[in-house]
Amino acid sequence: MKLLVRNLARTTTEQELQAIFEKFGDVTSCDLVLDQATGESKGFGFVEMPQYDKAKKAMLTLNGKPVNGSLIRVKLAE
Repeated sequence: MKLLVRNLARTTTEQELQAIFEKFGDVTSCDLVLDQATGESKGFGFVEMPQYDKAKKAMLTLNGKPVNGSLIRVKLAE
């Protein structure tokens, strides 16, 4: 299941994001979207988890939770 994670602090790293979601289960990929000109985070990314039930639990639990000072939004990637 691929999740869209929005409203990330610009300082959040892929490693931090992956560690947050790994508390709920295996993570097969974790990608922050970066600005091509500056190389800085655009404030959103994608996390892919192979087990639907664990991904859904992560989505429901983490949506609206603070991460590095920002309340993140997590939903199913379309």
